Amino acid sequence: MCEYIITEDFLMDKYIYDASNGLWYELQGDYYIPCLTLPAEKENKPISLWGQRHKHYLQEHKRTVYISLLTSGKLNNYLSDIDEQATEMMFRLVEQMTDKEGVTEQLKVEKPMLLVGRMNEIQARAQEIVYADIIYK
Repeated sequence: MCEYIITEDFLMDKYIYDASNGLWYELQGDYYIPCLTLPAEKENKPISLWGQRHKHYLQEHKRTVYISLLTSGKLNNYLSDIDEQATEMMFRLVEQMTDKEGVTEQLKVEKPMLLVGRMNEIQARAQEIVYADIIYK
């Protein structure tokens, strides 16, 4: 036998409590909808560019993974870790490519526009590698 407690708040919305499962239900139209909340994450780390891009990718292409992380309360930590990995990889790749291709301070002094073009090219290639290896995986 279920025991229901019916209450009304100051907005006149009707809520009922089902003691058998411990859930509150809210009346919406003619139906009672459970009042569910997501678990709070322990830490709320900032998520920048790479984490946001990976989140968008998960929402569009890996919906079940996204919902699983969201409902378990692990999404923010996961995206923060992805963001850190991608940022570190990006810096490491740019540094390695500039060393390998001979982009130096001397080039900056002698031909600044050539330096800008080469650095833009290096950063674009590094971004594509980060996208392929981390963001879209």
